[in-house]
Amino acid sequence: MSTIVIRNLADQLAELVRDRILSGEVPDDLPIRQDALAAELGVSKIPLREALTRLEQEGLLRSQANKGYFVRPLSAEEAEEVYAIRLLLEPEATALAALRANEDQRLAAKASLKDLEKAARERGAGVGAYNRAFHVALIRPAGRPLRLSILERLHVLSERYVRKHLEPVGRDARARDEHRELLHAWLDRDGAKVIELTHAHIAQTLDDLRKQLPEYIK
Repeated sequence: MSTIVIRNLADQLAELVRDRILSGEVPDDLPIRQDALAAELGVSKIPLREALTRLEQEGLLRSQANKGYFVRPLSAEEAEEVYAIRLLLEPEATALAALRANEDQRLAAKASLKDLEKAARERGAGVGAYNRAFHVALIRPAGRPLRLSILERLHVLSERYVRKHLEPVGRDARARDEHRELLHAWLDRDGAKVIELTHAHIAQTLDDLRKQLPEYIK
């Protein structure tokens, strides 16, 4: 029973620390102070260490001997890899989902876009998370659990890059228009148009990041 409790706690801690990383709350140039974090959260270091190990496996953290865990810095190299794989997997998965979505899933997709646009208007730290939720809502009805799992992980890794991408003035308005056009085609079950728009949306984001990220290469 104690093992199950520890694992459940580790899951919760992983989610909490993940959210802090993705929001930019945890800097990438300082080690995570495990003693202080464990004390703040009121937990022992055992489940916290398990959570940090899990986040390292997800690609959000890196560990250094005798120094601990650090947030992996943004890099052009990682952006290239993450977005290239999304380009391979996401357009067709999104198109298939458009064809298979039931009414509840179609309503969920529309609600996700409303939530994203509200977060964008308020310019809160959670825009990346709402962006991820919107795209996942467009993929989930495809009924391809392995592909969904891979894309969900890629969207987690993308989330910090989304925040970086939206920094220049006008990017949020362009992203809003692209999302609306994509959702419209998705609701129309226009598979060819969905593939075209999804590919263009991801490719344009990557092209923008190529111009923004050189200073982050370590």
